[in-house]
Amino acid sequence: MTDLYYAASCQTDFACPAERKEIAERTSRMCAIAEQTILGYEPFFDVRLLVFPEFAHSVPVYATVSALRKKLAVPLPNEHTDKYEKLCRKYGCFIQTGTFIETDPDYPDVVFNTTLLIGPEGILSKYRKVNPWIPWEVHASPHDIEDYAEDPFPVADTEIGRIGVAICYDWLFPESIRQIAFNGAEVINRVSAYMDPWGATAPMDWWTLVNRTRALENTTYVVACNQGASLEHYPPFSWPGGSMVVNYDGLILAQADPGPGEKVVVAPIDIAALRAERERRLGHDMLSHYRSEVHPYASQACYPRSGAGGLDVEQIKQRIRAAKSKTLP
Repeated sequence: MTDLYYAASCQTDFACPAERKEIAERTSRMCAIAEQTILGYEPFFDVRLLVFPEFAHSVPVYATVSALRKKLAVPLPNEHTDKYEKLCRKYGCFIQTGTFIETDPDYPDVVFNTTLLIGPEGILSKYRKVNPWIPWEVHASPHDIEDYAEDPFPVADTEIGRIGVAICYDWLFPESIRQIAFNGAEVINRVSAYMDPWGATAPMDWWTLVNRTRALENTTYVVACNQGASLEHYPPFSWPGGSMVVNYDGLILAQADPGPGEKVVVAPIDIAALRAERERRLGHDMLSHYRSEVHPYASQACYPRSGAGGLDVEQIKQRIRAAKSKTLP
């Protein structure tokens, strides 16, 4: 067990891909960033965990599932994840990949927005975005599939701690991050593409606010990597970066200067200290203090499942309106 190591939040600045053939170039660049980070900081400390942003491989740029399947979707694992596995074996590191648009023969009518945690022994977890950024994202949530067989919130028990992950908009749902924490996570990675104006600068610095809040309310480290693409690369949005590492008290340990571009920030993860704090604390221990029975809203059905078939934007808007009828007084 490694009690103390460093995590790197590695933001990228790629142009929006149009076809899956462009994924290989992005993978090669991210492998280079990971290797440079590990070797560059080696005289000072061991970088064991590297986190990349949402949309680093591909983005749901097309408005229909059929177009995404035709142009960008890939199965996982694949030749790209093989390169990450090779790198992890070489350096004994762990990589939280940027997201892929994933196709899976077990769910043939949908695509997912997916990230993998990869370590020296291979793929450790697969996380599919539970809360797509509707109405614009037409990929499926595990919630949409009634007989979904996998754990929607996997946590990997590794030699550097118990690691969970959630993607971008998931973090606006405290219930999702709380479930990951209750599943045992000590470090939760945020793989994100969080656009302006809800970024890392005032007056609406949701990015910073939410990362710090989720860390302190769940007593976990948060390694948050945000997309750093400029407006010309990912229209109609600009992406403010500001990637960061936050400790279990909500303290920012490191943060990239806001603004587009490739940037890497590193900070220590002290698993022994986190475990000691969790064991010692009687106050401000929100997990043990959580009174689940007094919050019946969490068991109330709200946003309807889409079923096995994919949805288009107009159908998603209709479902949002149906959900509003249940949530508005």
